[in-house]
Amino acid sequence: MKDSNADHTCTSPKTPNFRQRRRLNEILPDINKSNGILLLANDKYKYKSMWIRAYSSLWMLASVALIIYMGHLYIWAMMVVIQIFMASELFNLLRIANQDKRLPKFKLLNWHFFFTAMLYVYGRILSQHLVNTVTSDKFFYRLVSKLIKYQMVICYFLYIAGFVWFILSLKKRYYKYQFGQYAWTHMILIIVFTQSAFMVANIFQGIFWFLFPALLIAMNDVAAYFFGFFFGKTPLIKLSPKKTWEGFIGASVATMIAAFTFANFLGRFQWLTCPRKDLSTGWLECDPDTIFKPDYIPMPGLVPHGIPEKEIAVLPVQWHALWLGLFASIIAPFGGFFASGFKRAFKIKDFGDSIPGHGGFTDRMDCQMVMAVFVYIYHQSFVVPHDYSIDVLLEQIMRDLGFEDQLALYTKLGQILQERQLI
Repeated sequence: MKDSNADHTCTSPKTPNFRQRRRLNEILPDINKSNGILLLANDKYKYKSMWIRAYSSLWMLASVALIIYMGHLYIWAMMVVIQIFMASELFNLLRIANQDKRLPKFKLLNWHFFFTAMLYVYGRILSQHLVNTVTSDKFFYRLVSKLIKYQMVICYFLYIAGFVWFILSLKKRYYKYQFGQYAWTHMILIIVFTQSAFMVANIFQGIFWFLFPALLIAMNDVAAYFFGFFFGKTPLIKLSPKKTWEGFIGASVATMIAAFTFANFLGRFQWLTCPRKDLSTGWLECDPDTIFKPDYIPMPGLVPHGIPEKEIAVLPVQWHALWLGLFASIIAPFGGFFASGFKRAFKIKDFGDSIPGHGGFTDRMDCQMVMAVFVYIYHQSFVVPHDYSIDVLLEQIMRDLGFEDQLALYTKLGQILQERQLI
């Protein structure tokens, strides 16, 4: 949920170029006045909007909870579906219906580039996990190794095929529109895949690193909406006229509190914290990382004698959670402000209408994408140990060497150990 809501009055464009867009979005009025009427606290439709948003949020929460319960691969599949919806919403944003009718199969070209980008991005992310899944079978191991080895070549020639297809499809009087769509398609691929690839990488580092930041963004949205709903009086930013300082500050405090408590709760579930190193679907068991093992802090001497607990159990990850909460409450909302400015530039209310009361999937993922990139960078910089342990070296060997090279290496190591035993 968000602290802002588009106006209920709308204008209807007369030009035919907007016909397809009107099916997905309502055209926003030009909002230039900063008066109190635009604030959420003064919106006479706010209670109806709140119940619609609440209902949609409940079924979204139930669906996502079920998918998270099923495990890493199902979460990744959910992200793929969300990306397809996002791409569809963004592809349709600049389409002109009467132009598309004269360019048959031009839409298909956009999706060709989309799935080529998907193969490239996810092929690189999942290559190591795929090898670890089929190592028990020599034939399949060789097959997968070859696919991974030539994955970049395959993706490159798929892209070149799309490039040639685009050139051959150029038609006189439509050059400007076609090149505009070509550039728009590539921008969509950057927006969707560059950021969501980090989110998928976070999933395989442990469901915790996907679920926890997603909950922080959701908490910040809900808190901003309700603080703005009841207390919002001071406009925050012109891009979102119904965003208020009261909502922003209240949501920041609530998000920081939630970050510290959510991390303690989620960090105690082993199946959420274990990284996934293959593509199996079973629940994981592992020795928890040290950041998920509690430290015991002595209670201060002022605690009454009747309280038996003399120590507080705090997970080290909770201190990391405070930094993530700070980013989620201060910086991540600017992803939503960026999306708001983008929508106002094109005079649309939402990117789509897939989720009642919320808009499209792109409207829901604007802040999530910004947060996912930060979580990945933070995790790699401040959480993952950078010493070269035996496990790290073995993973490097499994990823970079072929089956014969691995067998030769293990044989050589066995010979060295036998020689040392004889000495």
